[in-house]
Amino acid sequence: MTVCAIEITTRAPFTIAADGSYAARLAGDGEARYPERWTLAGPEPYAVPLPLAQPEEADSEVLALADGRVLIHRRVAERHAFALLYPTGCPGAGPRTGELVLGAVDPRSGADGAEGVRVSLLPPSPDGYGAFALAASDRESTVWQVAGGAFGPVARVPGRCSGGVWLDRTGRMLALDRSLDGTTKAVAVDLGRGGEVSPLLQIAEGSEDRLLLADPDSGLLLIRSDAPAAGEPRLGWGVLGSSLPVRFPECLRGEAGTPFAVQPGQALMPETCGVALRLEDGGIGLWRPADRHLFRLGAPAGWLGTGLWSPQGRLHLPYATSEVPCGIAGLTLPVAPPPPVRLDPPPAAPRPVPLQQAPL
Repeated sequence: MTVCAIEITTRAPFTIAADGSYAARLAGDGEARYPERWTLAGPEPYAVPLPLAQPEEADSEVLALADGRVLIHRRVAERHAFALLYPTGCPGAGPRTGELVLGAVDPRSGADGAEGVRVSLLPPSPDGYGAFALAASDRESTVWQVAGGAFGPVARVPGRCSGGVWLDRTGRMLALDRSLDGTTKAVAVDLGRGGEVSPLLQIAEGSEDRLLLADPDSGLLLIRSDAPAAGEPRLGWGVLGSSLPVRFPECLRGEAGTPFAVQPGQALMPETCGVALRLEDGGIGLWRPADRHLFRLGAPAGWLGTGLWSPQGRLHLPYATSEVPCGIAGLTLPVAPPPPVRLDPPPAAPRPVPLQQAPL
């Protein structure tokens, strides 16, 4: 029997539920790892450890749901097992952690049974209760529903897919970056129509176009593409369903940071959304499309690499230190300086037009 080379890929070690009520991470060090749930909805955040009889492997993934349970993804031999964890009882009165086994994915069976299969959790579903995983091989990628519905595959997409961005508030439209025929393009997958696939980003023929983040309220899309300068991936922004070109601001030129949060609640006003980026030097970048200026700020000590914007424009950053094992720091987007006066009109920018075939 041929054994597949199976690889787990992990996202940020701290995941926040879609409604911002809970978060989860794999805490501990070395061989003493355990899931930990954070409650964020109250006046002060607090953490609840969810240990089981055996410590967790360092490559396990966790994801917080809106009902307070924590989904865990473990590799068990060649299979990938999924379960829900939740606090039970009181200290000294039996096990403190309950576990509900959901099912397992075996990449050796079916169309995923190719070498180099990667299995990873997708970002929390916008409905707060569903959870999905992506099993990707060079030949085909499969989206599995692992919580919030019947356990099993819900979409099969030709080619190797990565990323994963939700395009709506219902958890129906999912964007994936698909590598096929030598290029990578973001596509939209309609989970409500059996995984129907449609083009999402078509900036230029042969360009590498990836979707990094989206905000369903405003339609703002954060994109990385080499279309404006072949071989030089740049950060840009566009609007879902718009015929306007993707814009690649000069203030983001040469910036390899990764956007991790967009300010919600800015209906139909993508230019006003605050965007937070995780910079390569470990700092935080704050930017708004209308301002054309990137603010570079230091991250709080023990920052866990992600965060959440409030509709009012406050960025909440989780951190954990020996003195404060469960903390939230706050940042507000500073006021940008006025743009410089230009006597000559700027040169005409290339007009790559994406999203013309977007399903929304």
